[in-house]
Amino acid sequence: MAPNPLRPVPPRPKPLRPSGLAIGDVARRTGLAVSAIRYYEDEGLITPYRAASGQRRFTRADLRILSFIRIAQSLGFPLARIRTALATLPDGRPPSKADWTRLSTGFRADLDARIAQLETLRDTLDGCIGCGCLSLDSCALYNAQDRAATRGSGPRYLMGDSSSDP
Repeated sequence: MAPNPLRPVPPRPKPLRPSGLAIGDVARRTGLAVSAIRYYEDEGLITPYRAASGQRRFTRADLRILSFIRIAQSLGFPLARIRTALATLPDGRPPSKADWTRLSTGFRADLDARIAQLETLRDTLDGCIGCGCLSLDSCALYNAQDRAATRGSGPRYLMGDSSSDP
């Protein structure tokens, strides 16, 4: 039977689809393992919501946060530092460009300090290679002015002494 041109065909209903991204989709999009995503959830760094079926569902903001975590870790920042930074983000709305700019400014200061330390290491490394004891008078890296000699002989910092110890 031919369709009646005077009677419009009702649109087909769209298949029901739960909102948000499933954890497997998030893993593919962020490059993180599913177990890592669950770990970050356990650590309170992200908070997915649960669909009626009980399945975790993630928002686009979660993708941004997980990407931020991944990048920050690749730069050597520990989870405690990342958690502190993420705690400053607003609840209930995705982070804005201004939020990310503020976070990156804080991380930039840390990176600049680490770069300065690495430059010092690079520039003084040739005088330290092969010494082994790290308490020579000339060791500018670990024992400027031979401070460790007052604590005894041997590689004091490798033995557990801290350069901040009196």
